Amino acid sequence: MAKLNSALLFRSYIWLADTIYTAGHITRKEIDEKWARNTSLNHHNESHIPERTFHNWKNAIEDMFEIVISCDRARGRSYYIENADDMERGGIRAWMLNTFAINNLINESHHLKRQILFEKIPSGQRFLTTIIEAMRDKVQLKMTYQSFNKDYPSTFMVRPYCVKVYRQRWYMLGQSDIPHLITYSLDRIVALEPTDKHYMLPANFDAEAYFAPLVGVSNVNSKPDFVTIRVENRQANYIRTLPLHDSQRETERNEDYSIFKYFVVANYEFEQELRVHGAALQVLEPQWLADRMKEESEQVTELYNE
Repeated sequence: MAKLNSALLFRSYIWLADTIYTAGHITRKEIDEKWARNTSLNHHNESHIPERTFHNWKNAIEDMFEIVISCDRARGRSYYIENADDMERGGIRAWMLNTFAINNLINESHHLKRQILFEKIPSGQRFLTTIIEAMRDKVQLKMTYQSFNKDYPSTFMVRPYCVKVYRQRWYMLGQSDIPHLITYSLDRIVALEPTDKHYMLPANFDAEAYFAPLVGVSNVNSKPDFVTIRVENRQANYIRTLPLHDSQRETERNEDYSIFKYFVVANYEFEQELRVHGAALQVLEPQWLADRMKEESEQVTELYNE
């Protein structure tokens, strides 16, 4: 089998995982048949995936995504995702698999490109493979980064902990020489390269748990607070069907309004989610957040009254 570059290899991992996940159970012969028809990845028109390559990909998928591919000998040696239940509950692994699998499918079906529309993500995604490989190999990255609040870029070493996408931007949570963890936007990276310096991810670090109290990626080191909002009925359905945060609970509902409660870090992104609903939403507690929302509303009113 011809050697694939790192980006194409990564896409092949996603293709294999998604092919097995979508099928539920699938034999090697059926996998090979699908591979033979895949024009976006199988550039050399190979009739099958060599056995050694197949197992290398399977092991890489488990290492990178913790997606376990097993063989069911009782069902004709068919392959399946052993921990499919974890993926069906959502999370980063399921999102990444779905995102890249759809991208692979569209590349394969060129005639559909004008019929499936996506939001554009800035070019920072070109660093994604390098970061994921660094997390897999536990090597530090040498990064040149240009933040929005500085006039010039800086170069430093960073230990990548995880990656996350939010509002059309990829972010990396990492540890540099600064004591606390920082999120870096991939589209602000000027240059990035792996080094030969290794690091150990803290044994108690859980990426999903770390971001669980947050909407977005800012204030990652802050503690969550209890937030209560009142929403008029004309807007409540939007919040009811698309929660502002996983902790959302509707504690009161009548013909005029609903009350929703959260346990969340009231960061910039969460405040933005609240502002989207305008005068149909009122923050009841905490008082400091209600005061800030009121103050900013008054500033907007003054701006339009000038």
